[in-house]
Amino acid sequence: MSMTNNYELYKVFYWAAKTGSLTQAAKALYLTQPSVSHAIKQLEDRFGITLFHRNAKGVALTQEGAVLYSYIEQSHLLIAMAEEKMAALKNLESGELRIGGSDSLFKHYLLPHLEKFRQRHPGVKLHLKHGTTPEIIAFLKEGAIDMGVVRMPIVDSHLEVRESYQLQDCFVAGALYGELKDKVLTVEMLLQYPVILFSRNSRARMAITELFHSYGHTLKPEIEVGSVDLLIEFARRGIGISYITREFVSRELEEGSLFEIQLNIQLPPSHVGVMTMRGVPLSSAATGFMERILEK
Repeated sequence: MSMTNNYELYKVFYWAAKTGSLTQAAKALYLTQPSVSHAIKQLEDRFGITLFHRNAKGVALTQEGAVLYSYIEQSHLLIAMAEEKMAALKNLESGELRIGGSDSLFKHYLLPHLEKFRQRHPGVKLHLKHGTTPEIIAFLKEGAIDMGVVRMPIVDSHLEVRESYQLQDCFVAGALYGELKDKVLTVEMLLQYPVILFSRNSRARMAITELFHSYGHTLKPEIEVGSVDLLIEFARRGIGISYITREFVSRELEEGSLFEIQLNIQLPPSHVGVMTMRGVPLSSAATGFMERILEK
């Protein structure tokens, strides 16, 4: 007897025991009463025992039938709970959202999306993992996160990457370098000043290093720092000229505590991508969040 047939027979048994009536069981299951009687007979033949006594009111469990019902009732409740759980996951009333990204992308890009997602779906737990692009890729392949938000390009046949957002990197300085505010600098002129770069092997640093190399210059920072916040603060205090994403210093540029250094070369934009494992289905929470951040 197949598992499917077993389940259907047990379902008939459950409703007959619960209602004490083959007629009521038939109504609950949208079956005919003969079909219900036949299902009960199949179970009794299989076990070789009588499960119900027939009486004037309908049916009553035998002692053996009561033992079977105690197990089937638990199974029925678990299945009902599982169905409720699946509905809750689908409707984003529960579940988990696991995302990886850099500190700066979390703070300046993902945070507004996460805030709105949390407001709409407070039952979904958030798990955030910080790291460099190689670390985020490792987290994704280990199954520790559902998606990673990183700078492109990413070339890996195991990953699917969708472009989400465009960024523009630039050089910024504070009031101490105010004489440069209205000037257009060449690469040679810029390199006469202390340049501050992010110390970790970020996509942004790799890109600007390669760009300067294409113009025949080696970009060697005088100062390296471990966070975007320090890039901003060092530039603001006049310790040097920082290379940073313009969108991350929009407030400082607007209020005037920093200004953008104008160069005679074009700094190409970069793109943020959302990585997932190719061929691996996303949870409802991850799917819902991805749809939000990919909206144009």
